[in-house]
Amino acid sequence: MRALLVAAAAALALTAAGAAGAAGKRSCPSSWLKGWQALANKVDAPVYCPTWMPNPLDARIGGQYQDIYSIGKDRSFLVSFLEHGDLGSGDVHVNFRGYPGSTTIPRCPAPVGKGKVACFSEPVAHMKSNGIDATVYQVNQGADQWHILLAWRHNRSLYTVSEHVIAPYRFSTQVKHNLGLLLNSLVLVRPQG
Repeated sequence: MRALLVAAAAALALTAAGAAGAAGKRSCPSSWLKGWQALANKVDAPVYCPTWMPNPLDARIGGQYQDIYSIGKDRSFLVSFLEHGDLGSGDVHVNFRGYPGSTTIPRCPAPVGKGKVACFSEPVAHMKSNGIDATVYQVNQGADQWHILLAWRHNRSLYTVSEHVIAPYRFSTQVKHNLGLLLNSLVLVRPQG
């Protein structure tokens, strides 16, 4: 029995090492790359392309699941993917944001009353994967309201990915699991030209 456990642990370690090696060789899927490359060029900064998305979404900018594509005057961007479930099966909604040249959490209109509040608040944990140390925020504003959000800094810029907590992903543990897979799947697309 002990030999079986040792063999299983060794196989698991080899599988994890193989997955880590494969992760280093990933690239933005060819059918998604054109849109992410165009975004990187427009904001003149690196952007993160996912290589995995929660079912049924893909991350093809300009594709059937794209919901929002917005670039601000300050080069900040929001790219959102959404699928409204059929017959009450729920929504799957993922947002990607970037704030080139700024590492400060942006301010959003207060949900009640006047003034502004931090767009991402109530940090509850950290997720580390793929060379990224992301802070997990559970109270968010604007397009990220009712989402769990991961935020991290890279090259003097702030980046986020968030997923809506709603059926079919009702439980925050399911959404956190998905966000962990997303974080692990991210690859940098650098501007060209």
